[in-house]
Amino acid sequence: MSNGEKGGFISKVIGPKRRWRQYKTRASQLPPNYRTAVEAIERYMMYFVPTGGDSDASRFEGLADLFEQAAVDGTPIREIVGEDPVEFVEAFVRNYSEGGYVPARERKRLTDAIARAEEQTPR
Repeated sequence: MSNGEKGGFISKVIGPKRRWRQYKTRASQLPPNYRTAVEAIERYMMYFVPTGGDSDASRFEGLADLFEQAAVDGTPIREIVGEDPVEFVEAFVRNYSEGGYVPARERKRLTDAIARAEEQTPR
């Protein structure tokens, strides 16, 4: 693999490494229930065909922004994602790029993860 190819795949999928690391740090600092939801959404979004490093990096940064603010405001996860987390993510992604194919199994996995995150909400 030539130097020009190194990191090319990662840059195409998630954008510059520095931005990805910053996003991951931000996501890891969220309260556990919000972090669970973000990790599920992130995993789901990874199945979308990327359209470019900057737009994909922006998408993940936007996700972190949304959930950081929700955590500060105490917004319940279901209020963020609604009753259909798959619909939420697909609409969210459309704001950044055209999405791609996502297997039905991943749709269920996302929905189940959001339900688990909701159960973790402190009462």
